[in-house]
Amino acid sequence: HVQLVESGGGLVQPGESLRLSCAASTLHNRGYCMGWFRQAPGKEREGVAAIDSHGTTSYADSVKGRFTISKDNAKNTLYLQMNSLKPEDTAMYYCAAAAGYVPISLMLASVPFGYWGQGTQVTVS
Repeated sequence: HVQLVESGGGLVQPGESLRLSCAASTLHNRGYCMGWFRQAPGKEREGVAAIDSHGTTSYADSVKGRFTISKDNAKNTLYLQMNSLKPEDTAMYYCAAAAGYVPISLMLASVPFGYWGQGTQVTVS
């Protein structure tokens, strides 16, 4: 069982940066595909970025070139560096983990991810 705890959200102005962190409870997260998702009020949850155990990454088109996903296996921590933030990035951001292999075509889909954090709010205004 994996427990995920996000942190790092906050209120920033357009153009500024934030780094989100996700602390995972297990030492076995190396075998997981990890991802960041977000949900704005009145909108569906969408995949933002994901990284698998081999380091393969996938990004939503809306964040390519601005966001970077990374992980530190030694610290069991997933990160999302968000630069050049825009008002449309405002959302609750969730960390998620999927056990085992996830094809790159599904890395930004919610279905493979069975473990979810409680979320951290990001507001760009």
